[in-house]
Amino acid sequence: MTTKDYEVIVIGGSYAGLSSAMTLGRSLRKTLVIDAGMPCNRQTPHSHNFLTQDGSTPQQISEIAKKQVSAYPSVSFFDGLATDGKRIEEGFEITTSTGTVFTAKKLVFATGIKDVMPPIKGFSECWGISVVHCPYCHGYEIRGKKTAVIADGDKAYHLASLIDNLSDNITLIISTKPQLDDDKLKKLKKHNIRILEKEIAEIVHKDGQLEGITFKDGSREDFECAYASIPFQQNTAIPQSLGCKLTEHGYIEVNFMQKTTENGIFACGDNSAMMRSVATAVYSGNITGAIINSELTQESF
Repeated sequence: MTTKDYEVIVIGGSYAGLSSAMTLGRSLRKTLVIDAGMPCNRQTPHSHNFLTQDGSTPQQISEIAKKQVSAYPSVSFFDGLATDGKRIEEGFEITTSTGTVFTAKKLVFATGIKDVMPPIKGFSECWGISVVHCPYCHGYEIRGKKTAVIADGDKAYHLASLIDNLSDNITLIISTKPQLDDDKLKKLKKHNIRILEKEIAEIVHKDGQLEGITFKDGSREDFECAYASIPFQQNTAIPQSLGCKLTEHGYIEVNFMQKTTENGIFACGDNSAMMRSVATAVYSGNITGAIINSELTQESF
């Protein structure tokens, strides 16, 4: 096994990870980015609501970012998967799937999250394309279309309220009895938003473009797009193994400086933010890099 020492190890080389690495590289910090090359939004055709890159593909943004970060000589890259981590006297030790071991004084987890797909035929093929999670990332592109909202209770109501100005043809598809109070039901009715109490059997699509929804009672209704609220998991268990706490919603708990509950460990991007977007990831990564540089300076100055 080869052991290599760094000041900072960034696990995850997508938007948040590269943003933190750029800040650290500009501060001449010896930084390693470990990346498995599996970003959360790899299936999404285009990224939106990110100034200067609106409409670019996720891959295009990543390629530009990595090229720019690679220009800083103190930043190195390792293509692989971080599989284990432990605290040592000098900081932290990270083991990869190849058996290579790296050490660092500070750790950054920019590992994103993993969406848990429901057992509905066709759902995963449409996810991020015509079945989406965020009106800010995708809403403008699917404006005016016949839209389904696949969620239950308050999540369905929240999504419906956010997209009411984007379409005048919205249907909430709820698999259980609507868990909404009378006031919310009245508001939905006022805005001509239907509630359909049926269980979905299949998302009918062509190359990821939603065409209709088939229900378990045998009926079908045509839709052009859908919003869905689905559960997620952390992409890696290493932060928890090191003692980092998760919030009640399953995100890595961080403060306003992106510090986790464990000294020397930071998290940024989708793994620690409810606002899931490229712009938010870049922002949180930038803060992370600056705070880490400040800590390293205070420890050595």
